[in-house]
Amino acid sequence: MSLTYDPVHWTAHKKLYDRVLLGLIAGYLSVFFGLQAWLHPASTYETNIIRATGTLAFFLLHVTLCIGPLCRLNRRFLPLLYNRRHLGVSVFLIGLVHGVFNMVQFHSLSNANPFVSLFTSNTAYNAFAGFPFEALGFLALVILFLMAATSHDFWLHHLTPRIWKSLHMMVYAAYSMLVMHVMLGVIQLERSPVFVGLAGVGLFTVVGLHVAAALKQQKTDREAIREVAYPEVDAFVFACTVSEIPDNCARMLMIDGQNIALFKYQQKLSAVHNLCKHQNGPLSEGRIIDGCITCPWHGYQYLPGNGQSPPPFQEKLHTYDVLLHGERVYVHPKPHPEGTERPPAIIPDNLSSTNTAV
Repeated sequence: MSLTYDPVHWTAHKKLYDRVLLGLIAGYLSVFFGLQAWLHPASTYETNIIRATGTLAFFLLHVTLCIGPLCRLNRRFLPLLYNRRHLGVSVFLIGLVHGVFNMVQFHSLSNANPFVSLFTSNTAYNAFAGFPFEALGFLALVILFLMAATSHDFWLHHLTPRIWKSLHMMVYAAYSMLVMHVMLGVIQLERSPVFVGLAGVGLFTVVGLHVAAALKQQKTDREAIREVAYPEVDAFVFACTVSEIPDNCARMLMIDGQNIALFKYQQKLSAVHNLCKHQNGPLSEGRIIDGCITCPWHGYQYLPGNGQSPPPFQEKLHTYDVLLHGERVYVHPKPHPEGTERPPAIIPDNLSSTNTAV
């Protein structure tokens, strides 16, 4: 979190992330050019750049798309999520180099405008195998440009998280176009089953991880939708027992359509809306750090008692009333206005849990 919109808000972690990313990019390009010089010595420098940047951008796009579901499946991948936008911008820049060299080599020497040539040099739009794959690559690059240009939190704030998120979900349309771009390009130019196979493995990996993450989330959601095992207490709904929540952690609840994070901390219980104001990150998967609910995605923080970000930040969450009867925890599903202070439920010493956050 920062008070101003810096072009890049550098942190030690961000610098390390980018150094590793640049090192891997440089290593990939070095190995690729070396192999091309050895296996295909007759290839031109321009052709090698086109192939190197195209394969690298496609590979990094797969990595980018896999980070999200990997984090849902295993929290150890969360550090990769914090600066994923840097990786996404890198995908666009590398793809842009690939596109520019393609335009120069294949469409700049005709009498037609290069962009007109791109869409008219192959007009087999009604044929599958002969479909103009370059047009698909261009459209995908336009989507990646829109995502890279709006990746900064300045645009996230002014577009609102819902619109910003919808815009960035277009990455899946771009990915679909690029899969077809690669597949059709191989069929029409390379005719090698190896490249088709590699693209298929990448597609299977991305789809498989997303399906696995979705199934896990469905299971989590089913567990969060609590059947009222005990009678309601003045419209409060039974959520769980005290011992079911580790210290400084939360339990996700879905009650009457409300997505709630129920936190246990300092012998207290407080409930807030589960979605972070930044990018709708799942607060229930975060922890209490320095007395604040800390989003696992990008570290945005909120006070558990009132759902307000600590000053001078201004983000606020809905809060919910919590009631403790014995060891049974009840939550009222009606949200209070964002930032409303609500007294926490106090856990008596005889119910102190030995659970600790992991």
